[in-house]
Amino acid sequence: MIPGEAVLDAFVNANILVCLAFCLWFCVRKGMQKIGLGQFHGTQLQLLNGVFLVVLFAPFLALGFRALQSTGVAHGVNLNLSDIVVSYYLNGGFEMKAADLEGLIHARDTFTLNIMTGTGLIAQAAIAIFLIGLAIGTVRLIYSVFCLYNIVANSYDWRRFGRVRIMLSDRTLVPFSTRGFWNYYVVLPSHMLGQSHELKVSVAHELQHVRQGDLEWEIILEALKPIFFLNPFFHAWKRQVEELREFNCDSKVLSKGIIDVRTYCDTLLSICQSTLRRDRAFVIAVPKVTLVTADRSSNWNNRPSMLESRVLSALEPRPTRNQKLMLIAFMLPLVAVLSLFAVAVQRPGDWSQDRLMLSTVVNLERLDEINRLSTFGRIRN
Repeated sequence: MIPGEAVLDAFVNANILVCLAFCLWFCVRKGMQKIGLGQFHGTQLQLLNGVFLVVLFAPFLALGFRALQSTGVAHGVNLNLSDIVVSYYLNGGFEMKAADLEGLIHARDTFTLNIMTGTGLIAQAAIAIFLIGLAIGTVRLIYSVFCLYNIVANSYDWRRFGRVRIMLSDRTLVPFSTRGFWNYYVVLPSHMLGQSHELKVSVAHELQHVRQGDLEWEIILEALKPIFFLNPFFHAWKRQVEELREFNCDSKVLSKGIIDVRTYCDTLLSICQSTLRRDRAFVIAVPKVTLVTADRSSNWNNRPSMLESRVLSALEPRPTRNQKLMLIAFMLPLVAVLSLFAVAVQRPGDWSQDRLMLSTVVNLERLDEINRLSTFGRIRN
């Protein structure tokens, strides 16, 4: 497989796995809510991040499985999805014309070949849309990082704890955190120096984001956004990460007992009013994690706003069960199933016996059709 084709194949596999992984995780989350584990936001977030790592390392999983096959450890074990479907068909699992099934099996190969060679209007349109979207997304990301750099660079040092620098800014109304190559930055509005309660909540909240590794995940997702901009499941994934990390951060800060729930919720409400007057440069600047954002999406989809959901979640009792055991109990089967999918969606290598048999059946059907037409022609003569 040539390098360009291998990259395209990996990109197609990644998009398929993002869809499958999100659907699997969503089912697990609904199951957790059904059995009374809806407040385990940290566990849900770690599950979401865990399956995303499986998606990122899917090519290595496939290479590892092929290595096991080549060394004889997994000799005779075939997990390829197309080969499994063909085998099921040949054993009478479902009825379908062999030629139609072969066309479906080879649809991905045909699409990949058309994209690589630019053959056909659909392939050319797909290439153009992807390149335009990638260019726009990349330019947006670069400009966003530039805006964020300007905000941080024009802030003033206030406190420093190891690699964490707490800054004061006159250019933002909302506390947020971000990171550079080495240091972490917690940027606070300058006016908060005179509001001790809001200052305390903001510092505690943003430092918790730093401890949880939320900044690294935000950077990864923002960097991948221009690549997966056509995949709606990726955007849904990112929204779920943003929601869960805020729920989890709120829960962790309040569970320490240093800040009471009323002060915490009042701060969220107060700062949310400020976000309604925020400037465009702050909106564009990414990657960062803010204390609170103004959520207007609920105005048209009849869903509770993010702020309302966070306040209601903060008023509920914190989970007391062992979340590590819960994480292991859900993570192991979820990762196992997704790993099998990661191997199964790979393009098949050599022609298997079942695929050769399917090709033979297709050729026999075509010969039968030719003979039938020839016989029909002779009868008419």
